[in-house]
Amino acid sequence: MTHSRLEINAKLLDLRAEHRQVDAQILELEATQPYSNQLELRRLKKKKLCTKDQIARLESLLIPNLDA
Repeated sequence: MTHSRLEINAKLLDLRAEHRQVDAQILELEATQPYSNQLELRRLKKKKLCTKDQIARLESLLIPNLDA
């Protein structure tokens, strides 16, 4: 399945915004309730990592294929 550069860039913008939002939630939770909600903190950190992985995959699609 091929995506246009425009679609990939739009999705990247969304994912980067989501990554920043999750990061802000993590920082807030760590600042306000550092020990009381470890399960939620782990869930948010996993979501942040998955989002980062999606960003990396999409960015790799934007790299031109030098073999062509």
